[in-house]
Amino acid sequence: MTGDLRRGTPPGEADAAGRAATTGTRTGAEARPPGTPKLVGVVWSLLILNTLGSAGAKTIVPLPRSLIQLVTMGALVAAFTLALALNLRLRIRASAFVLLLTLLLVPSLISSLQLESGLGALFRCTRLALFVGTLWLLSRWWDGNLTFVRHHIRMYFAVLGSVAAGLVVSPGAAMPELYGGRLVGALWPLTPPQIGQYAAVIVGLTVLLVLGRKADRTSATVIIVPSLVLLALTHTRTATIGMLIGLVLAIGSLVLTSAAARRFFTWAVLVAVVAAVGFAPALRAWFLRGQSQENLTSLTGRAKVWDALLAAPRTNGEKSFGMGLGDKSFGGLPIDNSWLAVYHEQGWIGVTLVAAVFVVLGGVALLRPPSLPRACAIFLISYCAIASYTEAGLGDASPYLLHLALAASLLAVPAPPAAQPKPAVPRRHVPRWARDAR
Repeated sequence: MTGDLRRGTPPGEADAAGRAATTGTRTGAEARPPGTPKLVGVVWSLLILNTLGSAGAKTIVPLPRSLIQLVTMGALVAAFTLALALNLRLRIRASAFVLLLTLLLVPSLISSLQLESGLGALFRCTRLALFVGTLWLLSRWWDGNLTFVRHHIRMYFAVLGSVAAGLVVSPGAAMPELYGGRLVGALWPLTPPQIGQYAAVIVGLTVLLVLGRKADRTSATVIIVPSLVLLALTHTRTATIGMLIGLVLAIGSLVLTSAAARRFFTWAVLVAVVAAVGFAPALRAWFLRGQSQENLTSLTGRAKVWDALLAAPRTNGEKSFGMGLGDKSFGGLPIDNSWLAVYHEQGWIGVTLVAAVFVVLGGVALLRPPSLPRACAIFLISYCAIASYTEAGLGDASPYLLHLALAASLLAVPAPPAAQPKPAVPRRHVPRWARDAR
């Protein structure tokens, strides 16, 4: 299904791609780098499996949390082992993004060694170290191409497939009253914000692939339409707003160089105006989710947790290095803000490093010439920046760090081709009488 995303190339580009496949050369940033193993996609899928988490809604078949943690942590160990096997010579590419994540390990470890968050903090540090180590090993194949984008879409679409299957098998379990009738994972414990995030990201990336003529419309429709339906059933406002703003910024970066982007942007504006006028009551009801205006203003109670976290007394060391990696909660309630979660667990040093990640990725994206990989990176960076206000995860192994890692791979400069040895010039045969005459 998603394998058809490689189609939709114009005839001229298709001929060039065919010649490149025959001769073993690249036609541009969208081609696969020479020597990229197919198992790299397996490693990326295992990283995604690791970041699915172990806490969520009740599933149809009860799954012990210890079993889920064994699967997710086993996926990370397998990803690191497989990446190491594929890159035994430890060839890596310079990456400011992965370097900043490596530096983030320092305050995480210093604060976690105090054991204020328990032994689980050291376990989470180990998990983060394996996660970052795997990214270093994969950086060898970061070449500004769309290979990892396709892996990203396929794996998350498979996750959404399990959500849709759970909805068909048991609609009551998939949309429980505990979550206000919002869609959850009935086969694997996934919360509505998680499902909304995965749906929004793959919809945005697939739309950009269609605009860049790297995916045919039929296969893209098969991905986009079900994902939008699942996104609507989750009633996830953050994911919806992040997807829309991210697409506006990404498509805006292509407007000057792509006629398809200009047409899409024009039609999208017209549709948005019509929807705002004709379906305003329905859109407002969906956005409010049955909540009062006061509840919406307090961000569903998040503001109270944030105020309590900021008002809590801390030593200078705790302000600098944090309290250690935890479960992103304060006083038993979720923090639901990446910046406050990082401040709570990794201190001001962690906040500075995470901010540097966005500055570096955003700065590099602005300096790159307009292209489809750059547009995809802009979408991912802007989406993560918007979601960071009401979702946690930027300071630990999470889908958000994987989205940013994908953006870093798209912004990487293609490696220069290896220097080919000059062919030996055959020596001219000189007769013996001529050599004697010299």
